[in-house]
Amino acid sequence: MTTGKILRKNRGALCKAATVMALIAGGIVPILQSNAQTSPALQQSPRERFEHADVIYDWASNSRGDKLRTFITRPKTASTKVPVIFFVGWLSCDTIESPHPAADDGFGILLRRLIDESGYATLRMDKPGVGDSQGTACDKADFQSELEGYQAAFDSMAKYDFIDQDRVFMVGLSNGGGVTPLVSRHHAVRGFVAASSWGRTWYEHMLELERLRLVWAGKSPGEVNQAVKAFSDFYDLYLIKGLTPGQVLQQHPEWKSLWYDAPDGQYGRPAAFYQQLQALNLGQVWQEVSAPVLVIRGSADTIMSHADSQAIADSVNQVHPGQARYLEIEAMGHDFIIHDKVYSDLAPTILQWMRAQLGGGK
Repeated sequence: MTTGKILRKNRGALCKAATVMALIAGGIVPILQSNAQTSPALQQSPRERFEHADVIYDWASNSRGDKLRTFITRPKTASTKVPVIFFVGWLSCDTIESPHPAADDGFGILLRRLIDESGYATLRMDKPGVGDSQGTACDKADFQSELEGYQAAFDSMAKYDFIDQDRVFMVGLSNGGGVTPLVSRHHAVRGFVAASSWGRTWYEHMLELERLRLVWAGKSPGEVNQAVKAFSDFYDLYLIKGLTPGQVLQQHPEWKSLWYDAPDGQYGRPAAFYQQLQALNLGQVWQEVSAPVLVIRGSADTIMSHADSQAIADSVNQVHPGQARYLEIEAMGHDFIIHDKVYSDLAPTILQWMRAQLGGGK
């Protein structure tokens, strides 16, 4: 998330790769029937399919009445209620559907492995304005509308008789990892997984990110410090005082050379999205989590820093000692890639941890 270009390329903020290669045989994937009517566009596009799970394409409705596309998977061998993994996605406006993840699409590959290898049900949602989901276009939508959509999708789990709502796991990816407790609210959860995520203020996150970006750009130490001083005031006006980047630059034209993104937003989302992230108190959110938490970060993550991720574990453990585990994986990037390959032990590590929270059983 150092620049808009890196974000779009790297799923950093996080994007799903725009270029995909087929890893499974082509054709239209059979879809289990749901109560919702499928759009012609949906019927014609390639669908997901899994060796060990069936896919249900359904809908959830938010408070505005928008229909939001949900993706539910059910293990083919399920004869009783099974645990469920609820996914909270990344920042960018890419679909969470993954029929053909590219070989270097770490997020898509992790999703598919957890779906196909867990023996659990899963539920995902395309945020408002993405894919078939209705609502304000994603690049214009704020965080609150996105959060309400996730909450509606979470509540929709109650209608599936094969989902055990007493055995719910939350998996948050990148931006989604920081806010997963806001999705489940006070519903009992067996565990949270926050992968490549953040638990501080968005202001702190962005200042650290800007420093790294300036270093990468080859600026001298003096230039970096001078620019970070300006960015600290810039982000105060933008994130905390509520101005758009363009309005900030109107007041301070001397900063125009520092700004690299849109006048009304950043990384493909509007300014209001980030102002609402800044208004969150994630320390408070996570200190109230009493369920087990697994925080995962790669040491080569250039999007979410060690401090961003460690803050989640620290917030939980300060109030509930030992409930959070922080796992940093050597050389792994934000997108779960190590030396051009997806870290193969990531899904097994997560599943082993989940099974431990269920007493070692499925």
